[in-house]
Amino acid sequence: MRTRVIGIGHPDRGDDAVGRIVAARLAASGLPGIEVIETDGEAAKLIDLMEGADEVILIDAALSGATPGAVTRLDVAATPVPQPMFAASSHAVGLAESIELARILDRLPAHCIVYAIEAASFMLGAPLSPAVAAAVDRVVASVVADVTAGAPADA
Repeated sequence: MRTRVIGIGHPDRGDDAVGRIVAARLAASGLPGIEVIETDGEAAKLIDLMEGADEVILIDAALSGATPGAVTRLDVAATPVPQPMFAASSHAVGLAESIELARILDRLPAHCIVYAIEAASFMLGAPLSPAVAAAVDRVVASVVADVTAGAPADA
């Protein structure tokens, strides 16, 4: 199975960088059998990046009103993404809309998981907030469990 992990976010906008940070940690781990990509989350590019993979794991910051650092794992191949969860996109089309567009175009992989990490701040130039930084290791472990065992670890 070809697994592609896609970390989404802006590297210089506080907690928005978390998807890319998780992706970078996974790439550095040398975990066999996965391809790791970092991207800004632009819709057309994201849909193209999903193409050709049997399984895609997307990691992004969320802004749903949950406690900062909370992690939600969603099987988006089975159910739509709650749009308010990703309302903070800097693009006109956010992650939820990109996934639904991929579904409509029949380009959504049969196995597609989203890890949404609740953000606290998207301030330009800021580092990750402490709560979001603390979630990084949990998400890395959960993704590794997804890839190696086919079942999620507790996030």
